[in-house]
Amino acid sequence: MKDECKGIVLSEKKDFYEKAKKQMRLSERILAAIPGFRGYKEKELRRESDRLIRNHLYRRLSEAKSDLKDVFQKLSDRRLFEVLTDVDRLVAKFDRVAEKVNHASYGYAGFFNIVKVEEENLDRMIDFDNRLVDDVEKIVSEVEVFKAEVMKGEIKKARERVQHLGGTLEAFEETFDKRGEVILGVS
Repeated sequence: MKDECKGIVLSEKKDFYEKAKKQMRLSERILAAIPGFRGYKEKELRRESDRLIRNHLYRRLSEAKSDLKDVFQKLSDRRLFEVLTDVDRLVAKFDRVAEKVNHASYGYAGFFNIVKVEEENLDRMIDFDNRLVDDVEKIVSEVEVFKAEVMKGEIKKARERVQHLGGTLEAFEETFDKRGEVILGVS
């Protein structure tokens, strides 16, 4: 599953919106030609691509959290108690950030809502989310390296790794929190 997720975004850097647009059924393409409906459908496609990106971010953060739980167990087995509290806090932080991503608002106000999100802002948001994907993949990679070290018994850098991962995850969360400004075109 991890390899499938990496292949979707990292190696090819596909644009989810363009992919969704190309996969429209014939009936949807015909309706998209109708004035007024086309803009609505385009917004729906962008909204769907935003959801796909956020789902990907959530899955990858959840996988990293799972790897950290394995690290916690291994450190516990080795009775490395001075680092366990820090790892436990890091696991909780991963859980909190992953859930924030999972429950973030969609990138498009509904068709009849008072607040409308302009199309160019939706495009900017999708670009922003694609950059978030890069950030999450770096975090996941660091967690995988940390896990591999601990599984081999290399625990000298454990505290440093935990602190670095905590800082990296906080930076990601701060960037993710700016997403709302990007959606509305403020940032």
